Parts: sequence; structure tokens; C-alpha cells
Amino acid sequence: MSSNEHSLQALSWRKLYLSRAKLKATSRTSALLSGFAMVAMVEVQLEDDHYYPPGLLIAFSACTTVLVAVHLFALLISTCILPNLEAVSNVHNLNSIKESPHERMHRHIELAWAFSTVIGTLLFLIEVVLLCWVKFLPLKIKTNPPEKENGTVISPGEAAAIASTAIMIPFAVVFIVFAVHFYRSLVSHKTERQDEELEVLAKITQMQNQLDNRGEANLV
Repeated sequence: MSSNEHSLQALSWRKLYLSRAKLKATSRTSALLSGFAMVAMVEVQLEDDHYYPPGLLIAFSACTTVLVAVHLFALLISTCILPNLEAVSNVHNLNSIKESPHERMHRHIELAWAFSTVIGTLLFLIEVVLLCWVKFLPLKIKTNPPEKENGTVISPGEAAAIASTAIMIPFAVVFIVFAVHFYRSLVSHKTERQDEELEVLAKITQMQNQLDNRGEANLV
């Protein structure tokens, strides 16, 4: 086996292991978050004597449904592709890398990774905020405290929901900034690694051509 073929196979095996790790993380994260969303929707208790704003209920229901759908889609992709990668990675044969579908299914793997870690996690943060509003909003004021100047008093449930929203907004901003920064850093790192590998392959090819030319010259 030539040095070029060995380097290409090493690169393919590295991509295979990375794809397998992404699918494993996707399956664990998606199963956990989608299960939590389903439990939250089933276990939440709605008060019959309390008027919930229709927009709040619609937002909570829609967010939960989209959250579960996104994570189940990512889980479906990982469940379908991961066994094929596991079967190839457990075979101790360098040529078995050609049987792995990780190169052809690269877009599907990245799509599942993005759905689970980026879109799904962001929807989960929104789900927590909406769940706090649905859970705490029915809490009434049992005593008769002095009213404010405008004649309104914030109930303990509204205060708890507002507090959770105020806490979650900075975390959501940090999450978005970190996701963008991480993605840009990862793309930059992959680009640098590919440039280095191309330079190494070019040097190896040049050395092989020089050796071949010397061999032909010696034969002449």
C-alpha cells in the first residue's frame, strides 16, 4: 500500500469514528430531551378555574410538538445509520472502510447533529420557560395586599414565571453565541487540518515522483 492510500484510509477512519461519536451523542441527547418534553406535557396540571391565555397554551403545545418531532427525527437518523458504522468499526480490517456509508450519508449525520444539539436544545430552553408560565401562572394571591399605584398586583405565580424568563434569556443568548463561535472554530479547524493534509499528500506525491524518475533514469 502506498503512502497516499494509507493517508487517505487513515483520514476515512478518522471521519468514521467522528461520525459514530456524533450519532451516539445525538441518540442519547434526543432520547433524553424528547422524553422530558413528553413527560412535561403529560404531567403538567392545568387548573379548571383559571383562565389561561390562548397564546400561551398554543405556544406550549406547539413548542412541545416541534421539540419532540425534531429530536425524534434526529433519533431516527442516528438509529438507521449508527448500526452500519458500528458494524464496520468493529471489523479490524483497513479495507472495510469502503463498506461504511459515513461518506455518502455525511449530510444526514450533520443534519441529525444540528437538529439534536442546536435546534433541539434551543427549543428545550423555550420549553422550560413556557412550562414555568403554565405551571406557576394559576397561583393566586390569597391575601389582600395593598395595591400599587396603577391598581395591579403581580401574583406569586407571575413573579416566578417572570423570574424564570429573565434568567433563561441570558442563557439563551450565551447558548446562541457559543454555538456560532463553536461552529466557526470547528470549520476553521477542519479547513486548517485539510490544508495540512493536502500539503503532506503533495509532498509525498512529489517525493514518489522523484523516486520514480530516479528509478527510470537508473534503468536507462
